[in-house]
Amino acid sequence: MSRIFPLVFLLIGGLAINQTLQAQARIEGLGSHIPPKGLITLIGGAGVAYYQGDLSDGVDFAHLGLGPNLALGGMYRLSEHFSLRTELRYYQVRAEQKHSRNFFNNLSFRSRNPDFYVGAQGDLFAFSRQARINPYLFAGIGTSFLNPKAQLDGTWYSLPPLTTEGVKYSRTPLLVLAGLGATYRLTDRWGLGLELCSNFLNSDYLDDASSVYPQPDQLPSDLARRLSDRSPEIGVAPRQAGFIRGNPRVKDSYIFLSVKAQYILTTRFFAQQRKKTQCPKF
Repeated sequence: MSRIFPLVFLLIGGLAINQTLQAQARIEGLGSHIPPKGLITLIGGAGVAYYQGDLSDGVDFAHLGLGPNLALGGMYRLSEHFSLRTELRYYQVRAEQKHSRNFFNNLSFRSRNPDFYVGAQGDLFAFSRQARINPYLFAGIGTSFLNPKAQLDGTWYSLPPLTTEGVKYSRTPLLVLAGLGATYRLTDRWGLGLELCSNFLNSDYLDDASSVYPQPDQLPSDLARRLSDRSPEIGVAPRQAGFIRGNPRVKDSYIFLSVKAQYILTTRFFAQQRKKTQCPKF
């Protein structure tokens, strides 16, 4: 019996050491036995943006109106599976109502917007496992700057200052996003992946259309009146005040499909080790 206890302690100690070793990884240029916490990764990406709002009727493969999206950001790893994540992104969305069932309104827009968020990412496989393919989920909260424009007689006009519905709205609404993706590990430091992200705005004015047509005399100029009601351009009678222009009960959103590159820049552990090995100053 007295021999069993030392064997049990040896077994438990061996398992603990094994777990510690498994919770570390080797990264070229940073060394071996790198703990996951404190790892800093750069993120860059590009892809397409898809608009969902009042000027579309859902998915129309003939007129998707896709625009580009670009992203630059970073991640700070908290544990084997979880990281803080932030990105600054730029995207374009657009739509033309002539391709929808409300074609008689004849509204259209294009918006090139920046957005920013802070969030978290959860990986399926532990970092130290160094899996070749690692799926993940992520979510975040932030804001986007709305800049819808419409083209008239060959010139693009910013719509928010014209108050085309007789309403001044916030151009920096709350943004909530969620998505999924998978990263393919190319080397110790480089990864390449595919990501799908749904972005939900607390605003119905991504496209400058939300509720009803206003009284024309509420609008500040002839230009505002022309861009508020574009039915006469296609030979349709002008819309009456109070006619439906959008649906305020459903907020606007947009979707990104992106290719993402990741590069492990450094780690808090590596910085601490370098500080310890610096030569003393005399």
